Amino acid sequence: MILRPLFWCLCAAALLGPGRPAAAQSEAAPCTAGGKEVFRGHATNPCPAHASFADTFSKILSEDAIPGGAYAIVRDGVIAESGAFGVRRLGETSAVNPDTVFRIASLSKTFAAQIGAQLETEGKLRWDTPVTRHVPGFRLKQPDQAGRLQLQHLLGQSTGIVPNAYDNLIENDLPLARILPQFATLEPICRPGDCYTYQNILFSLVEPAYVEASGRDYASLLRERLFDPLQMTRTSVGLAAFNAASDRAEPHVRRNGVWQAVAVAPGYYRVAPAAGINASANDMARWLMAQMGSHPGVVTSTQVAMLTQKRIATPRELRRYRWKELLTDAHYGLGWRIYTLGGEDIVMHSGWVQGFVADIGYSPDRRIGLVVLLNGESRTISDLTTAFWSRELGIVPGASAKDR
Repeated sequence: MILRPLFWCLCAAALLGPGRPAAAQSEAAPCTAGGKEVFRGHATNPCPAHASFADTFSKILSEDAIPGGAYAIVRDGVIAESGAFGVRRLGETSAVNPDTVFRIASLSKTFAAQIGAQLETEGKLRWDTPVTRHVPGFRLKQPDQAGRLQLQHLLGQSTGIVPNAYDNLIENDLPLARILPQFATLEPICRPGDCYTYQNILFSLVEPAYVEASGRDYASLLRERLFDPLQMTRTSVGLAAFNAASDRAEPHVRRNGVWQAVAVAPGYYRVAPAAGINASANDMARWLMAQMGSHPGVVTSTQVAMLTQKRIATPRELRRYRWKELLTDAHYGLGWRIYTLGGEDIVMHSGWVQGFVADIGYSPDRRIGLVVLLNGESRTISDLTTAFWSRELGIVPGASAKDR
């Protein structure tokens, strides 16, 4: 990745600078108010902070030669802007657009949490239900630890098991039936609920609980309860659905400094609640809108509050690339992260699978949200998202908390 010692200054200039034609496509037509360029629907807020995000997006992706990407910005309940950059596959000419389908990786966890919240609200399951009730053969090295493990610990990333347990086996595309018995060899590092231990395989064990509680398979639950009601028409679950999308981004990795297209790695599709969803930037903007109240019959404010309650501290996030210059605190709720920047919270999640990275976040107080999807593995995504949020919240990177 290209080092950017003047990154924050350049991004601030790009975000504040006057509008000009950008390499990224943008679906928000500019208008004017008081002689200043603004975006349609926001004439009361001249020159909003996202006015030149298309420029910033294309500039940063160009610098790192990212094959392609798409983004969407939500403001006050509408998609204020969406845009794209680059191609779906290197060596071909098909351009990425805001409706191009990407793998969203761990952003899938936010959907799994919402399904759980709906079933809990309906009285069909309880957060404190033991996991072994739905996965009776599940064992840990300490039998009592397995018995104490509850659904809320899975969704809340507080199982007490070494982080990312056996993700390497998922990445090698081993079936869960061969992986789960391995957990019987693991010693816990804390009691369930006492420490942050991020998981993918254990997180996915909510699926049998949801199926038993609802009588529906997981893909049907997502489609019937979320995708269809929210008009997320480009969103799907699984490898077959991804391959069936004619307008899809292909994965890329950098080898010896050169970006290369690679085959889709199927492993994480085996843990659908953790990382099995495919979606476009525009569809993920609709998901953001639902979090901020656009569809209270689908995603209620009570459920949102339930999932975004700060349950466990995540101090490692305070060292995350770029974000460490903004964060004052970080927690995990149920399927969502809560980042604190100065005195304000951003509800967010990031995702990675081979060849793709993704980021989603929103400010409940300001009713602003951003989603970014890239078809190349790169921490450049944090350059983009932190530039956006530092400008939106008016935070000077690196300033101490007392100065904010």
